[in-house]
Amino acid sequence: MKKMIAEFIGTFTLVLFGCGAAVIAGADGTTGIGLAGISFAFGFALMGMAYGIGPVSGCHINPAVSLGAVAAGRMQVGEAVQYIAAQISGAIAAALVLLTIATGKADYSVAINGLGQNGWGAGYLGEYNMAAAFLFELVATFLFVVVILGATGKGAPAAMAGLAIGITLVVIHLVGIKVTGVSVNPARSIGPALFAGGHAISQLWLFIVAPVLGAVAAGFLFKAGLLDQAE
Repeated sequence: MKKMIAEFIGTFTLVLFGCGAAVIAGADGTTGIGLAGISFAFGFALMGMAYGIGPVSGCHINPAVSLGAVAAGRMQVGEAVQYIAAQISGAIAAALVLLTIATGKADYSVAINGLGQNGWGAGYLGEYNMAAAFLFELVATFLFVVVILGATGKGAPAAMAGLAIGITLVVIHLVGIKVTGVSVNPARSIGPALFAGGHAISQLWLFIVAPVLGAVAAGFLFKAGLLDQAE
């Protein structure tokens, strides 16, 4: 139960502060924190949780990471299912809290201002097509999970894991926000999409399928011993 509570809180924090940076603090660099600020918000939120709940649950706070751990042989499927349920619940709760806060501003509209949901195509940020969005999410999640599994593996300096993982998430966002808003985390996508509706719901499949495929591929590399620490 402690692990599930930790995963709920960790995912809640990531979505509230990451998506909140976009919705409340603003993507416009002239009047808000800009895309770089949003990138750091996601990375720092993850970094803080890595040290806060890492000793309890490993701080997956991401269904793709949990499935990557299963593929790597570091987690049982049954436990992963419980983790994923807690993660999605935390993301939904955070999106609801964020929506409630955002609606406290007179001119806010979820239909116009959004809720930090992911997407692609006409009208969404850089207007990249579906193929570009899928490829980015697949590759970015693969590399992200490689860092996570490597930084938390045997022989890795445990004290540095949270820093390495958080910085990696920052870099992924710096590169990919214009492409998809950056998911690399199905729970992070599910929470805001449920309240944003419309295109966010219809495009949600990509932000589940691509991250899972990328994460599982990374896990299999570790399972096969191809990325083990050199003896």
